[in-house]
Amino acid sequence: MSEYRTERIGRLIQEKIGALIVEGKIKDPRVHPFLSITRVSVSRDFAWAEVYVSNCKPQGSLGKGVAGLQSAAGFIQSQIAGQMHIRQTPRLRFHEDPSIREGFALIKKIEDLQGAENPDLHEEE
Repeated sequence: MSEYRTERIGRLIQEKIGALIVEGKIKDPRVHPFLSITRVSVSRDFAWAEVYVSNCKPQGSLGKGVAGLQSAAGFIQSQIAGQMHIRQTPRLRFHEDPSIREGFALIKKIEDLQGAENPDLHEEE
């Protein structure tokens, strides 16, 4: 039961942080709307939440965005505490997650390979 609860709290935190980013409530200029919260891992005692952030922009902007989110962690935590009625709101730690960028790179490589194979097929027709 406890594992289910930590996952549920993690999903709620992910939704709340994503909404704060999209709505522009985080005023740090390093935090842009292209940041995406990919997952949140909450500790069993609800003391910490590891928040993984990704985007599809160049790598330098992800690091800046994560730093901006980390500097606004207190504000974000207070917003979450006001919206979620739980006894203890986890402290937030933000980490870079390059998964979206890597996914786009993989899709581009696949498209390039398909593009390299397709001219031969079109010449035979």
